[in-house]
Amino acid sequence: MPDGFSAGDTAFVFICAALVMLMTPGLAFFYGGMVRVKSTLNMLVMSFITLAIVSVLWVLYGYSLAFGPDAGAGLIGNLDFLGFRGIGMNDLSGTIPVTGFAAFQLMFAIITPALISGAIADRAKFTAWSLFVALWVTVVYFPVAHWVFAFDKGNGGWLGDRNGVIDFAGGTAVHINAGVAGLALALILGKRIGFKKDPMRPHSLPLVMLGSGLLWFGWFGFNAGSALAANGVAGMAFINTQVATAAAVLGWLAYEKIKHGAFTTLGAASGAVAGLVAITPACGSVSALGAIAIGIIAGVACAAAISLKYKLGFDDSLDVVGVHLVGGVIGSLLIGLFATGHVGQTAQGLFYGGGFEQLGKQALGVVAVAAYSFVVTGILGLAIHKTIGFRVSEEVEVSGIDQAEHAESAYDFTAVGASLVRAVSAAPAATASTAEKAEVDA
Repeated sequence: MPDGFSAGDTAFVFICAALVMLMTPGLAFFYGGMVRVKSTLNMLVMSFITLAIVSVLWVLYGYSLAFGPDAGAGLIGNLDFLGFRGIGMNDLSGTIPVTGFAAFQLMFAIITPALISGAIADRAKFTAWSLFVALWVTVVYFPVAHWVFAFDKGNGGWLGDRNGVIDFAGGTAVHINAGVAGLALALILGKRIGFKKDPMRPHSLPLVMLGSGLLWFGWFGFNAGSALAANGVAGMAFINTQVATAAAVLGWLAYEKIKHGAFTTLGAASGAVAGLVAITPACGSVSALGAIAIGIIAGVACAAAISLKYKLGFDDSLDVVGVHLVGGVIGSLLIGLFATGHVGQTAQGLFYGGGFEQLGKQALGVVAVAAYSFVVTGILGLAIHKTIGFRVSEEVEVSGIDQAEHAESAYDFTAVGASLVRAVSAAPAATASTAEKAEVDA
């Protein structure tokens, strides 16, 4: 390898890339447990098809658009790296191979559209979703990733490299981007049948907790790995990720207890995700105390925000807007208050003597990404909705999208029922319990 190569940094980044890849199946479990049983498989496979589509597009042209040399004004990369041409095995990005950097960034490109799926749970056609993913990453994610993550000594992306917007691991490019896109699609597809009338409770809270645990675990790769080296900045990002998430769980549960009188497992899982979202842009620029403050604020604010869909009348099925959009905005803006200038960035926030300058830059990033994502997602969503149709029929939605779209069901209850019938039938009448008989009759 050429001078400057670090085997330790390279191994670290590849491990972090694998952790981030695990987050997408974790998200599938998180979303799959939150829906009703008849939509479980659909939620799982919406994440898995995103893994497949984005991986192929990334090699074909996605990496080139996101991280190729700037094509002008910091808006998008050129096509020098189509099909990974021009990328040598021994070419370096910092101290790691370019291929390692590309692999790491691929996992970000995958999970971002997967996040959107939660906003339209229970009612989207699988073919329409697949087409949307391919189009959305092409015209929304790849350009925005260039804006935020492409650095080239002032000749890279217009937000991060040219205007000093801090987004260490994806508060704008990932979470605000996905949250706003989810809002746009929720408005286009309309409300689920029974919205505000049927309870629509999560069918498996253990799956939700499993998913949130995998997300929390994988997020260390997401945030610490964004240092792109096994160094002190990665260590600080790791600590900040842990304490902000923990603080957000406490904040969400406290709000829930005061507001609704109970500590719920769904609240704990959602609070963890809210904290992870909020610390993502800030983990490389704030202290551990700042991370705790960000976590508490995000936990309380996101818990309060999820009720907005009922007040404003849009059906964001799994609270993508309330958690990812609101959490992403909070984390991005609070950098303008809590950035110390002594972690991985030199910029200082208001509370550390930096005035309002960095806060203004953060607001620019938030507004630019949100506006672009909302408008372009709306155009894509309407185009698909008016052509091949984005929403399943009312009959399919009521009967169950799993059977209609995938010809499968998440749980096979018939075998359990048949075994129980045989067991009770074979037992003497006196030994068959009343409960068993009642269950067979039912």
